[in-house]
Amino acid sequence: MTTESHLKRLGPALACAAAGFVLFQYWGNATHGYIVTNSLFYWWGFQWVNADSETEHGWLVLALAIFIWFRNLGLAKDDGRRDDGRAFAAILCALVLHALGFIAQQPRVSILALLFYCWGVLGLAGGRRWSKASAFPLAFLVFAIPISALDSISFWLRMGVVRTGAAAAHLMGIGVLRNGTQLIAPDGRYQYDVVAACSGVRSLVALAALSLFIGYLWFRPLWLRCFIFALSLPLVFASNVVRIVSIIVAAKVGGQAAGDRVHDVMGYAVFIIVMGGVLAAADFISRKFPRLSFAAADPAAETPNAGAAGLSRSALVAVVLLAASADAAFLAYRSGLPPNEKTGVLLAAGGANPIELPTFLDSGWMGSAVEPTAVERSILPPDTGYSRKLYLSQSGPSRQTLLSIVLSGRDRTSLHRPELCLVGQGWTIDGSSLHSFAYPGKNASGFDATVLHVHRNSAGYGGRGEVPEIVVYWYVGGDRIVPSQVQRMAYDSWNRVLHGRADRWAYVLLMTDAEDGEAAALARIQGVLNSTLPSFQPALAR
Repeated sequence: MTTESHLKRLGPALACAAAGFVLFQYWGNATHGYIVTNSLFYWWGFQWVNADSETEHGWLVLALAIFIWFRNLGLAKDDGRRDDGRAFAAILCALVLHALGFIAQQPRVSILALLFYCWGVLGLAGGRRWSKASAFPLAFLVFAIPISALDSISFWLRMGVVRTGAAAAHLMGIGVLRNGTQLIAPDGRYQYDVVAACSGVRSLVALAALSLFIGYLWFRPLWLRCFIFALSLPLVFASNVVRIVSIIVAAKVGGQAAGDRVHDVMGYAVFIIVMGGVLAAADFISRKFPRLSFAAADPAAETPNAGAAGLSRSALVAVVLLAASADAAFLAYRSGLPPNEKTGVLLAAGGANPIELPTFLDSGWMGSAVEPTAVERSILPPDTGYSRKLYLSQSGPSRQTLLSIVLSGRDRTSLHRPELCLVGQGWTIDGSSLHSFAYPGKNASGFDATVLHVHRNSAGYGGRGEVPEIVVYWYVGGDRIVPSQVQRMAYDSWNRVLHGRADRWAYVLLMTDAEDGEAAALARIQGVLNSTLPSFQPALAR
């Protein structure tokens, strides 16, 4: 290809790349709760250096994606075929997808849009050869996107690992007691709490990505690549069970200290077991069925030309630039709009905070105000509202119930899943369920809430040992009550995109000890709600 041809191909691609960079840099991210930036590049890259995001494997995924791209380019011959039609279609679709992600305040959707946009630009720059070479590497980068849903997966993985590990120990004749996510020796010689890091979720994404990488390089059929990828999932679970059982055996023989040493060593064993299993399976299949192994063929072979029909490249580039400019203008306008006036709870004077909760309740409770901590105020957006009281019963001062309301402002990151804060504060979550609470005097306005069973050792808080607690929470919007963060985000995104509505959702949480049993704790919470609900939450039919 001549230098002139290269310039004709690269010129439109560079123009579209520049427009995309400006858009995603200055109007890329609409959430400023935890990472205050308009740049989608910074928002995504920050996750790779922030340990709390558990996405530090992003650098590995990026390196592997670059390797695959250069490897695919080396396998494909440059026959000069253009791919303008699909490239421009991908870019325009990416602009629409990003607008939806920005309005819904879902930066992960915008990252998917960015990947589509990059694929379109590469198709313009290098034709069909670059389109084919970059399709898998860009899709592979999905593994570098932080997924908050992994928090829920982590909990169920932990429970599964604990149950299976305890059962395996019993089969080996080792007596071990299971209490939620804890494994305890009957004689008290050792005690381990299987925290999130031991559930396998941290390694799950990285090991799944490596397994897909191996399958992609080793085999040609798509179904076989998917099989190698899927094989990593049970291996991650099994390896963590092996880790837990090894710790129990070591602790049985040498006590808590021996178990701690094995805990550290077996972290590397998880990687060896999973990767060893995947590589062994890939090697067996390739030797047993050599025709399925990858052959160095041109990935662009026998693919029809997909050049743009009817419009010149200059005209298509002009369309992209106009669309990107319109996108930026529209998003700038939307980001400046105030939040919707609809709120899930009644507001105090000024409208910034929920209404103050009552101090004295008819059921014999007295409340004292609890101010949000400095950490909460520093992390959450400044327009987040709070109202919080700790209620003590006159009939039993040892029993207390915390009632907390957090009200979002413009940014949806004001609200989050309570599980994150509870684990960060040292609580262990033993299980969750749904419970229906009544609205006093209005049966049709009853609602479901999530109930968490938690505990932590409170030796430093009165010496009572391990204290069980019940945590109840729900989210209430302008016209809806939901028990989970997933449902809230779904309804909120739907209203933002289709109705242009950004309700100020409230997150209501109650917490009380459960030393007298779950039924008594839930009844205590219902009693507090009977006297407080009408004062802060309008009656909404489910």
